[in-house]
Amino acid sequence: MSSPTTATTAAPANPRSRVILASLVGTTIEFYDFYVYATAAVLVFPILFFPTGNDTTSLLLSFSVFGAAMVARPLGAIVFGHFGDRFGRKATLVASLLTMGIATFLIGCLPTFNEIGVWAAVLLLVLRLAQGFALGGEWSGAALVATENAPKGKRAWYGTFPQLGAPLGFIIANSVFLAINYLLPHPDGAGQRSADFLAWGWRVPFLFSAVMVIIGLWVRLRLVESETFVKAEEKGAIRKFPLGTVIRHHWWHLILGTFIMLATYVLFYLMTNFTLSYGTKAADLETASAAAQKAAEAAGTAFDPAAFAAQFYPGLGFAYTDFVLMQIIGVVFFGIFTLLSGPIADAIGRRRLLLWVTGLIIVFGLTFNLFLSPQLDPKFTGALTQAFLIFGFMLMGSTFGPMGAVLPELFPTNVRYSGSAISYNVSSILGAALAPIVAVALWASADGSPWLVGVYLSAMGVLTFIALLLSPETKDVDYNADLGVGATGSL
Repeated sequence: MSSPTTATTAAPANPRSRVILASLVGTTIEFYDFYVYATAAVLVFPILFFPTGNDTTSLLLSFSVFGAAMVARPLGAIVFGHFGDRFGRKATLVASLLTMGIATFLIGCLPTFNEIGVWAAVLLLVLRLAQGFALGGEWSGAALVATENAPKGKRAWYGTFPQLGAPLGFIIANSVFLAINYLLPHPDGAGQRSADFLAWGWRVPFLFSAVMVIIGLWVRLRLVESETFVKAEEKGAIRKFPLGTVIRHHWWHLILGTFIMLATYVLFYLMTNFTLSYGTKAADLETASAAAQKAAEAAGTAFDPAAFAAQFYPGLGFAYTDFVLMQIIGVVFFGIFTLLSGPIADAIGRRRLLLWVTGLIIVFGLTFNLFLSPQLDPKFTGALTQAFLIFGFMLMGSTFGPMGAVLPELFPTNVRYSGSAISYNVSSILGAALAPIVAVALWASADGSPWLVGVYLSAMGVLTFIALLLSPETKDVDYNADLGVGATGSL
């Protein structure tokens, strides 16, 4: 039997290029799948799966199913975290990717409400829960692959590569939707959703995910376990029940991690889902009523003009294609600032950087009315909206980038997967699951003004700021020394 020293020496190391590619490609595919659903939740599902005859109700039902995945994410975090901490990161990452890919592909095959009635919505909910379950295990595994294999002093920079999957996945998903929508015939104008897009075009991005999953699996199957995890095995630090260990001994860090992520989640889903709804909603009742009547006719449901007028509230009136292009421009800045945040966090510390960025997020939330109010000149409205998207996504990259290092660093090796996954995904309930629903409700209660939505973001930013003040600086945590042996007692 080999000695621990011999086993450690013999443990194969992952080349840095493979580490970066595996963490980047996998999360890009996972977020692509997630964004494809998010886009369809705004454009397609209210019409095809939730045709209530009430524009706001249909959108809220669609967002409720979108949010249901966030409820499944903590369960995925517990299950995948358990296996990741007990048996290693590699197999867990492969399983999460397969689960996400299969669920996304099957959504593209679903019959609609007109074909099987309410069962269409039920099946959509089931597959959406499977997506959330898979994403619950994906992020933490990718972050651990990146940070546990990072060179000394570059852990935050390596941790930004799985984070970069978020903007890349967004760009690819929305580009595919744009291309499909653009290539189909548009009798009502290129800025509108065509009948063919609603009939079958929306399915193509979901089905295309199968190709991306095959690529991701090929990359991830070539990984080997990190030396940090191998060392934890040799030292007897692996726990039989990691969840119990992390709750008993690291509960405070679970709470801190959850609230450290809160403002990031709320900002992200406001910048993607809410702004897409608000930006593409008609600015006047006449235009909105005509579009709603056509959608009702396409779905085979009755349309009541008086009821629609009673619940109507305005948006900015951008065409879908125009607004998504504006979002993609903003997301480019998301990617740039995600990468820039890593070296800065390595240089000055994660906590200091995040305190500054969170302070800016609080201020940014108070500017929603300034940027998102319709102007007399449509070009000025477009310029202000584009500036809003760029500023918001710059802040998003600056706060999201360091999270790939911050959350794993809060926990020792033997519960790092479980701890970081639970914090990340419980925060998804408080932030991502509620944000689109709360935003729509606040938007409606303010008669179409977004100012209350901005106040909501600022309030969540205050909670994150407090959590950061209470949290330790993790820049100098030594992964090889922080195995969790002393903290968790004997097996």
